[in-house]
Amino acid sequence: MQTLTFDSDDLGRTEEFLSRAYAKMHIGNGSQDSSRARISRSTLGPVTVDELDLDFDMSYAVTPLGRICLCLVHEGTIQDHRYQGVEDAFGPGDVVSFAPPELPYAGRICSARYNITMLDPDVLSQVAADGGSGGAPVRLTGHRPFSPAAGQRLTHTISYLRDHVLADPGVSEHPLIVSTAAQHLAATVLATFPNTAVAEPTSSDRLDAHPVALRRALSYMDDHADEPLTVADIAAAAHVTVRALQYAFRRHLDTTPLAHLRRIRLAHAHQDLTDADPTRGATVTDVAARWGFHHAGRFASLYRQAYGRSPQRTLRDG
Repeated sequence: MQTLTFDSDDLGRTEEFLSRAYAKMHIGNGSQDSSRARISRSTLGPVTVDELDLDFDMSYAVTPLGRICLCLVHEGTIQDHRYQGVEDAFGPGDVVSFAPPELPYAGRICSARYNITMLDPDVLSQVAADGGSGGAPVRLTGHRPFSPAAGQRLTHTISYLRDHVLADPGVSEHPLIVSTAAQHLAATVLATFPNTAVAEPTSSDRLDAHPVALRRALSYMDDHADEPLTVADIAAAAHVTVRALQYAFRRHLDTTPLAHLRRIRLAHAHQDLTDADPTRGATVTDVAARWGFHHAGRFASLYRQAYGRSPQRTLRDG
């Protein structure tokens, strides 16, 4: 995991930093009283989570970022935000997608404290039920959430990433956690904003969702459970579309591919805990992280449901 911080009251330095951290931009201060900017960034694989605190009014004009850029406003307002065909304003509690990755945008920050979370667009296609209409990459088609409830779910996901996953400096050492965190954010983004992904299986997908394809998928998941996997990876190994794969799991196992993958990894964690020697420094936290489980409480709950006892007891008693 990479982190960086910035704190300056020099508008020129702030513009230079923002241009490096995001994309080429021009900023201007509408008030001469202060130009204090405080910014922190954490990077985890294809995701960056930034906290920005600007105690002045700042106009901005930004070249295309090439990334999904989410904005969550804590305090203050963002006014006159605009990109091709869209103009809007945001206030405390609003969570929005700033602009499509390929478009420039502009607007005005008004003494705001806010979060910017960015994600590589490719991750959307990796978790979507379809790679987009006609095989094109998945795109967001709206900048506002479907509903206040959808916006709240995305806010909780961003907060969890910031306060729990990224708060652990050692998390980048565990590729399964990095992969799972990015996929969870991407799935939440698709559940929050209008997009081009097609969720319902076609007649061809239904025909492809047969037990042979399912067995290929299960075999691949068993053999590669220790690697970062996406639904797209599993579907490719089974020689079917992502929609067909998801339909096969729902039809034959009443679950999803990623939920089943989590059960496989939980079984591996159980075996590791059974075999581990706590006197040699083995811990539940290390074993859980090795298999992609970052939240200790969540891991313990899943483990008890599956094995009827705590992971700590398994580690102690074997």
